[in-house]
Amino acid sequence: LSQEEEDKYFDIFRKSLSGKIGKNLHSLDYTLDQELSGDGHKMLMQLKTTGLKDDSILDEFYNLVAENYKYGESYYVVLIHCNYDVPGRGSDNQELEDASEEVYEFILCCICPVKLSEAGLLYNKQTNHIEERIRDQWIEAPMNAFLFPAFDDRSTNIHSLLYYTKKAEDLHEEFIEGCIGGPTPMSSTAQKVVFKEVV
Repeated sequence: LSQEEEDKYFDIFRKSLSGKIGKNLHSLDYTLDQELSGDGHKMLMQLKTTGLKDDSILDEFYNLVAENYKYGESYYVVLIHCNYDVPGRGSDNQELEDASEEVYEFILCCICPVKLSEAGLLYNKQTNHIEERIRDQWIEAPMNAFLFPAFDDRSTNIHSLLYYTKKAEDLHEEFIEGCIGGPTPMSSTAQKVVFKEVV
């Protein structure tokens, strides 16, 4: 990819890990039963282990997303596999860039809406004319995303996943249950209601 295109992808990835814990970001902890007998955790482990190089597993995952992610318009699924060399720490708690303690291997999946640009006119410099603008499909910031496995206390946690939602109330429970296979978090509004009832 060109540097400009690469930067645009990194913008998507950064936005998929932004927000507040409990509002936009949710830690989903798998139960032992979900890990042993659930398809979601098993699929994510296969994606991570194969480094997204097994086309049959990728096809199965994309089909699961298409079946379980309910959205009335087009969307783009970006799935990446990465390794992060976790810097070591000295006795003074300072990071040591050249002393790695662990390699954190993870997958990051972002689901981005695809919108059609507005119809209109534009000025063409080459022809010196006003022309009808071609309507393009452009990719917006992610609506939902997940990072697996979670990165807790500077280490890999395969028993957990970090889930992102752009709108706090739009969790897409059917996607979490049918594709990721984890427990559905409670939205911040639902948490407030429960807290008021308890008080």
